[in-house]
Amino acid sequence: MRKQSGFTLIEIAIVLVIIGLLLGGVLKGQELITSARVRNLISQQDGIKAAYFGFLDRFRALPGDYSLATTNIAGATTNGNNNGQIESAAVCGGVAGCQAYEQITVWEHLSRSGFINGSYTSAAAPETPASAPTNPYARYLQLIYDNVYAGTATARHNLKTGNQIPSDILAEVDRKIDDGVADGGTFRFSVYAGQTSGGGTAPTGPGVGTCYAAAAGPWNAATPVNNCGAASLF
Repeated sequence: MRKQSGFTLIEIAIVLVIIGLLLGGVLKGQELITSARVRNLISQQDGIKAAYFGFLDRFRALPGDYSLATTNIAGATTNGNNNGQIESAAVCGGVAGCQAYEQITVWEHLSRSGFINGSYTSAAAPETPASAPTNPYARYLQLIYDNVYAGTATARHNLKTGNQIPSDILAEVDRKIDDGVADGGTFRFSVYAGQTSGGGTAPTGPGVGTCYAAAAGPWNAATPVNNCGAASLF
């Protein structure tokens, strides 16, 4: 009679334990990556906010808007108009005396005065690696005076994260630094670099869907959308 062979219960149990450990390691690794991205975004936002207020305290003017930058900041090539607003071409709208690219000049003023790392040179839009810093997803940050953010929007200075950020990452950032709501508080969804405004809808491309639920305001964390952005209001 031929003897049958197979796995014992102990061997099967060992294999299941090994599979469980491997799966646990993968999930834990993904969790660590997500946490690192969240910390990176928060650190970047906090660093630029500190630089903004530090510049204001030293020069008594806003970065990008400073009219004596070329006189008082070594290496600065462009002055602002000193009207108290970091303006853009969209905000200017043909207004006389309005500086169309102060939202780009801001990075030159901050970097040449030593408030942020790197060296940026003012230029006309669009931003380039030589004129503006990027977020961890290689999209450009923007420090600007406008009302382009969710919820009740009145024009104010704000720091935009840039887009291409998954909505679940923004949800975690919002929970840690604000109220967790995409259309309220001081950290909100922002239409940026091609995003459309209706209810936080992201453009076509990777992760088509909505960045947040317009009715209640929570970020879409359950089925993340990859092309989202936010603004920290000052």
